[in-house]
This record gives sequence, structure tokens and C-alpha cells, in this order.
Amino acid sequence: MKNIYKQINKFSLALVAAGLILSGCDDYLDQEPLDQVTEAIYYKTSEQFTNASNTFYTRFGWEEGDESSDLSGNLADYDYPAGKTTVPTKDDIWRKNYIYLRGVNQLIEKAVDYPGEQSEISASLGTAYFFRAWHHNKLLLRFGGVPIVTRSLDVTSDEIYGARNSRYEVVSQMVSDLDMAISLLPAATSLTTDDQGKISAEAAKAFKARILLHAATWEKYVGTTTDGDGKTTGAGSAKPANYPSVDEMLTEAKKMASEVMNSGAYELWDKRAEIEAAYPGWGDHHLFYFFCLEDGTSNPAGLTKADNKEFIIQTVYDYVLRQNRNNTTHAKPWGPSRKLMDMYLCSDGLPVQYSPEFEGYDLMNSEFQNRDLRLVGLVKEPIKEYWGYGSGSEGGGAQYNLDFADLAWDFRYIPNLSSEAAGRNMGYEGRKLTHENAYRETREQAYNFPLLRYAEVLLIYAEATCELGDGAISDADLDLSINKIRYRSGVADLTNALISPFGDLTMLGEIRRERAIELFGENFRYDDLKRWGIAEEELNKDVCVTYITGTEFETALDPGNTANTIYNASAWSYGLTSGEEATSSYAGIASTKAGALIIDAGANRSFKRMNYVDPIPSVQLDLNSSLKQNSGY
Repeated sequence: MKNIYKQINKFSLALVAAGLILSGCDDYLDQEPLDQVTEAIYYKTSEQFTNASNTFYTRFGWEEGDESSDLSGNLADYDYPAGKTTVPTKDDIWRKNYIYLRGVNQLIEKAVDYPGEQSEISASLGTAYFFRAWHHNKLLLRFGGVPIVTRSLDVTSDEIYGARNSRYEVVSQMVSDLDMAISLLPAATSLTTDDQGKISAEAAKAFKARILLHAATWEKYVGTTTDGDGKTTGAGSAKPANYPSVDEMLTEAKKMASEVMNSGAYELWDKRAEIEAAYPGWGDHHLFYFFCLEDGTSNPAGLTKADNKEFIIQTVYDYVLRQNRNNTTHAKPWGPSRKLMDMYLCSDGLPVQYSPEFEGYDLMNSEFQNRDLRLVGLVKEPIKEYWGYGSGSEGGGAQYNLDFADLAWDFRYIPNLSSEAAGRNMGYEGRKLTHENAYRETREQAYNFPLLRYAEVLLIYAEATCELGDGAISDADLDLSINKIRYRSGVADLTNALISPFGDLTMLGEIRRERAIELFGENFRYDDLKRWGIAEEELNKDVCVTYITGTEFETALDPGNTANTIYNASAWSYGLTSGEEATSSYAGIASTKAGALIIDAGANRSFKRMNYVDPIPSVQLDLNSSLKQNSGY
């Protein structure tokens, strides 16, 4: 993938030579449309098509999400889950994706006139069709139905002043584009080393599976309740001829997932043995190293990005060519709520309320024992020592050849139970998508961000199968899908026999649990809650973190400053839960008992059905009177 960035730089330099002055990729993406001279120059050879398609990858970025949701102990993005979305003047999702669509459509149009063999540009053309679906999906998830744009527009184009297409028309267009992409793109197993990370046929299939699962479950659980009539509000509910049924979409989603699973191109990351051999006692943390995988200095086993066979679509970063610059390790944005902490299973495969392996909450580290490795590796355990990050920060980063005791820094993690400051890392601190690399300061980090990975494909397969089975799924299908994820997470298989003694555990509920745990922090939670039709029920409850009453936290002294206790009751506005509270609208998720610290009260939250789609920015409504605002805004 480094080769892609070199080609992007080459492409940009050529544009400068042609008279377009560019200061970088971001500036290029925000430019007005290319002039006719430049178009004539850059769509004559297969190399020029390749270079043009390579620029599309710069549209991939860092997909921050899930903060302030029901699973998050961070409240940095408070207004959204509280239902306080207001009509913005402008919106970058709207603006940028329509800008990006022009370049994509331009390549598709220029392919018709390519003087050579079409096979020479098929990969570039397939990439363009993929990105046309990608950008329309970004708009659909944000706004619902939007105007479909399938040609490069100018100021006289009718589409500029056209009405919104319905969500069903957008889905139909995306599926059509992805079918074209699948027919044109190379197989993942045929990509060269330089092209690893580029979009393949399997990547398009995986994305198609995601879109179809979303569309099917949205129609099943949400229906037309957010569509509006298309005349005074919203985009309406018009369906194209031969639009697939819910079951047809689920069947195709399962088929696409199955084809990716059978391709042999991808596998789940499981490097417990390698990490344990190189750094005894830390093999159970292999998933932490997966999400911060960079060069050989990013983990004790010397693993690199070449060892990652799980990412299917990813934002590629590079220490020299494209650092991510998001300050993520410093901010640590993905700490879990009480709800998520209790959703993590015990190693016997049962939830905390039923597992005999669960050790309770009495001691600060009790709840970390015999648990899912996604908890053990991705959430810090109190008073345990963890490396910091960067050569000049938090102890100087990991030095795997030394013991913590060999260095002067106090590496122990002390939970934040004494301050609401910054709205983050209250009660629990997440480690996912952070690093301990001694050679990278926090803004210099360059590990890739997963936009679609193989674990999601397995989850899509399981969910589509269970939905098609009216809530039933065979053990064989579970073994093909979710049980592979559970194995690498140190959790016993999910089987029908395992959950049958517990009347409130259902297969669909357990599949949703797995999805919540596995994809937390990767920008899925809000969209999942909405497509299941339960966002207003899940988001409008108290958000709690650590149990205080009757636990060691109630009186424990801060080991870094024994003049203070770890927990400071006066710092928290909402106090502790006074009785048992349901945390979920569906059964099987542990309730929160009395004595848990409340960091946000449900009374503050008023997420509504109208909030399933965001408002169209007012400047677009002013420019185009045919656009109708979403209902309620």
C-alpha cells in the first residue's frame, strides 16, 4: 500500500505540471472539478486510470465512533445520544461525499472512451464503482434517502436541483454498483505485495453483505417510520421495480459473506502463542497488539502489518507518508460502560449473571478473572502495570527487555473515580486502538484503521442466518462463524445447548452481544441500534461504570497518593444507582444492580425515532428547493 501513496504523489505532481496548483491530497479532494485540459491528459493510459483510482483511497479516514453510546464510559460527544441534534448550516458528510462522487463518476465516464483494451483498466473501473457505492452509503447512513449522483455534474446539470431519492432507490443503486465492482475487480488472492490493501472482489462482496444486512434489518425493524412522505418531509418510500424482499436481501447477504469466507483470502488474527513466547504473561493481550500493529517495534513478537490477514477494507497509514495524527493514544476514547463490561462473557461462554466462573465485583480486579480476552486485553485492570507510549510520554513506551520495576516511572493503572474532567476514561480505561510504541509519539502513530474486517463478515453471516431462521441458527452455522471469533477471544463455543437452560438467552440476542463486543469503537454501535429499531430504548437509560458500594473501591487508597482514596463521592453529580436497573430492551443482558457509579442520567437523554436520520444542512435546502427536510427538524 505504500506504493499507492507514492503513485498518489506522482499523480498530484503531474496535475501541478498541467497547471493545477495542489498543496496536498486533502486540497485535491476539495478542489473544484478538473478542467477539460486536465481530463484529456489524464484518461489516456492505463497507468493514468490506475493513478486516478488510487486517489480514491485518500477518502478513507479514521472512523471515530461509539463514544457516548450505551456501551461507552466516555461522554465527549454528548449531544448526539441525548437527541440534541439541530439543523446545521453545513455538513461535511454531505459536502465531501458529493465532491468525491464527481471524481468517481468522471473515471467511470472516461472508461467508455479508453482507446486500449477494457481489461487494462478493469481494476480501476471496479474501484470507481466500489467507491460510488461507498460514498452513497455514507450519505444514506447519515440522512436516509439522498439524491443519487451517477455522472459528473456541472452547474447546468439537472441533478443539482433534483429531489431526494428514497433509501430503497439508494440501496438499489449501491447494490448495482457493487455488482459491477465485483465483476471487474481482481480476487484478493491475486493482489501483489505492492497492491495489498487495495479493493478486491472479495472486499466488494463483503461491503455488499454489510449493505444488504443493514437494509434488510432496517426494513424489518424500522420500516418506513423515518422516510417522510417525500413531498413535504423526507425522501419518501418509493421502491424501484423488483426491489428485493427482506428475506431476499438476507439470503444474498449470507451468500456474499459465505463467498468471502470460502475465498481463503482472510483469516482471524490469533497471535497468542507468538506474543506469549516473546513476552511471557502477555499472550492474552494479543488483541491489543492487533489493533496497534505497525512495524516490529509495536509489539514484543516483532509482528508487522504483513501478519494481519483480517482487515478487508482499511485506512492505510504510514509513518513516513501518512501518519494518522488523531492523538488517539493520548485521548483513549473507547472506555467501556458498566453495560459493556457485563456483556463480556466468561470463559465458559456464559454471561456474568449465569456463569459459575464469574468472581463478582468485591475486589478491584475480580471482574477481570476468567473473562473474554477482548476484556482482558482491551480494558485496563486496576493496579496492573501497563507500558505508556512514545519516547517522551508516560514512562517512555514499552521496553520489552526490561521489567517495570527496572524503570523509575509508576506504570500502575489507577482508575479515574475522582473526577469528571474531560468526560473520558471514567471508571474504566480502554486500550483498543491505542499503542505503547516507544518509537512513536501519540500523533505519529501509523497503524491502520479497520473499515471492514473478516470478523464482521462472520458476524454478518451469523446474523443473516439467524434472521432467516426466525431466531434459530444451527450449531454448524455457529461453528462456521461466531465460534471462530469466540475461540480467538478465549471464550467457549456458543451452542444451542449452552443457552437452552436460560429462558432469557436467545440466539439473536447472543449474536447481537457478539457484534457489540467485537466491533466496539469501530463506529458501528449507533447504526446497529437504529437498524434494530431499539436506539431510543437503549440510549435513554442511565450510563454507569464501576460498582462502588460493597466493593474494594469504596474505601481503597490511591496507591500513587495514599493521602487520597481512589473514589471521591463528591466529584460525581448523579451519585450511585439505588436499585436494580435494566440496561437493555432485549433479554439476556445483565441488569445493573445498586451501588454503581452513574456518569450520565437517563433523564438527560431523549433520543427519538426522528434522530435515526440527521437533518439536511440548511444551506442545501436554500440552494435546492426540491430537497425536503427530514421529519421533526
